[in-house]
Amino acid sequence: MTDASIDFRKTHFVISAPDIEHLEQHIPGHEGIEIAFAGRSNAGKSSALNALTEQKNLARTSKTPGRTQLINVFEMTPGCRLVDLPGYGFAQVPLAMKKKWQHALGEYLQHRECLQGVVVLMDIRHPLKDLDMQMVQWSVESQLPVLVLLTKSDKLTQSARMKAVNDVRKALADFGDAVRVEGFSSLKGTGKPKVLNILTEWFTGPAEVVEANAPAAE
Repeated sequence: MTDASIDFRKTHFVISAPDIEHLEQHIPGHEGIEIAFAGRSNAGKSSALNALTEQKNLARTSKTPGRTQLINVFEMTPGCRLVDLPGYGFAQVPLAMKKKWQHALGEYLQHRECLQGVVVLMDIRHPLKDLDMQMVQWSVESQLPVLVLLTKSDKLTQSARMKAVNDVRKALADFGDAVRVEGFSSLKGTGKPKVLNILTEWFTGPAEVVEANAPAAE
């Protein structure tokens, strides 16, 4: 991509697919750039996507975690897509269904050529569960940049929020620059500008983002 201006408010739904085979039939994996959103089923993925795109109902939210059973694809502009992956790790989901979701998730992460980065969402009050760590580890080993988004940060005081973010950064320090950690609140908008800048960088490349934000020449 060469245009650094991406309007996330223009994001629209494209397709839901039960697995990568169906997804590839509609959107070949070598076309465009995708950024995947992954996380436990109660991490607030749908709310985060709605907040980042300023759309109330882009991604369906539910009071019952675990309702996202499909690979849901959204597009801002041709070739730039956000992908909401099936939630993982929610205990009340039947085992057979959980295995089906895990399989679809694994297939996408391992075989989708256009995948450019992974946003791993975690509840700031309960971060770094085993499956979260596995997701981060796999992404780094696959040479994909990772943004760990600590959601529901409005549930904590400012000091507690800062401590939680710093604790997670320390825990993931061995991954170096491959992993970034930010606090986020879908309700308050905390962290939204930083997240959008990172997503834009992944879509367009750091050079273009710097150029777009640079002051005009006199």
